[in-house]
Amino acid sequence: MQWLALLAAYGLGSISSAIIVCRLMGLGDPRQDGSGNPGATNVKRLYGSKPAAVTLLGDILKGFVPVVLANYAGWSPLLVILIGFASFIGHLYPVFFGFRGGKGVATMLGVMFGLSFPIGIAVAGTWLFVAKVLKISSLSALIATALAPMYIYFLSDAEMSWVGVTTLMTLILFWRHRSNIQRLLKGEEDLIKKKPKAD
Repeated sequence: MQWLALLAAYGLGSISSAIIVCRLMGLGDPRQDGSGNPGATNVKRLYGSKPAAVTLLGDILKGFVPVVLANYAGWSPLLVILIGFASFIGHLYPVFFGFRGGKGVATMLGVMFGLSFPIGIAVAGTWLFVAKVLKISSLSALIATALAPMYIYFLSDAEMSWVGVTTLMTLILFWRHRSNIQRLLKGEEDLIKKKPKAD
């Protein structure tokens, strides 16, 4: 049963919200333009706020729903976070879309909300604050997710399995953002609302 739950979470994560939303709305494939990333940020750059908002919601729910269901089932904290991790990996490497997925920020945020509402609020609030001050989407995501393990430590009775797996998710997310990090170091990363350069 637990292995099936992990596979189901991965399968749910593999459903690309960006690609499906764009197809249903008669838009192009977000993998073929802009940054080439099938995520809410690239969808917004290419097609506007409405499809981006739906994409964002879908990506968050992919992380949120399986974790909430696992918590409701009374499974161990380790299994709960592993189910969230499986959904996160599904988003990054979706079996249904040639293993070419997004960068994982929204799905990781959904996992955080699934673990604990205060943790989700802390991560989302950090992203919004940094985005407001620095106006760089990728930097906001990197800072918010880097702080996620600390938020878990202080807001979830120091559940160390959650801290450990979330730290792994953060490291993977940083790897997925390596091109953004290179541009940040060079001072070349685009500001929010400014037309971006393709990856």
